[in-house]
Amino acid sequence: MNETATLPIERIAQAIVVIRGQKVLLDEDLAALYGVETRRLNEQVRRNAERFPTDFMFQLDDAEYAALISQIATSKSGRGGRRKLPLAFTEHGAIMAATVLNSPRAVEVSVYVVRAFVRLRETLASNQELAAKLDALEQKTERLSLQHETFSHNTRTQLKQVFEALRQLMAPPDDPPKRPIGFVISEKKNRDKG
Repeated sequence: MNETATLPIERIAQAIVVIRGQKVLLDEDLAALYGVETRRLNEQVRRNAERFPTDFMFQLDDAEYAALISQIATSKSGRGGRRKLPLAFTEHGAIMAATVLNSPRAVEVSVYVVRAFVRLRETLASNQELAAKLDALEQKTERLSLQHETFSHNTRTQLKQVFEALRQLMAPPDDPPKRPIGFVISEKKNRDKG
């Protein structure tokens, strides 16, 4: 069975971290996905440095690495850990790394990496849209509470609107009705003939 077929995009997405305001994969995680040693990945990157501008890849500084160690389980230097600071690859850098590695597995897995970055962007966009809608509902409720006398009278109506709006947000988008394929005779025409 093909090992990449079982690679869940969610697992890759969990390895993506935000550093310097960018979503990145660390060299160690990317190397594991591509089926090579971290050392080999970094060697190929150094040999092809012109293919990795700073918006594709950058090296973490001491403070970023220290913060990262405290957030995730990473071995500390001096105990069999890393001797050099990790490299961080953006989506474009991860794809470029697959091309410089030039292995079938790296090329195949790079598709999953792109999908994971895309799914992360889509999730962020949908969360921002939901937050904006909830903010609008909150502002509407605030305006209502300013009209204290009418607040108790309108509370039930407003709460129904809030619940309805939340239900609409939770419902999946409606697919447009699908037209049947082929030639369809309407019932009215059938009755006229009969």
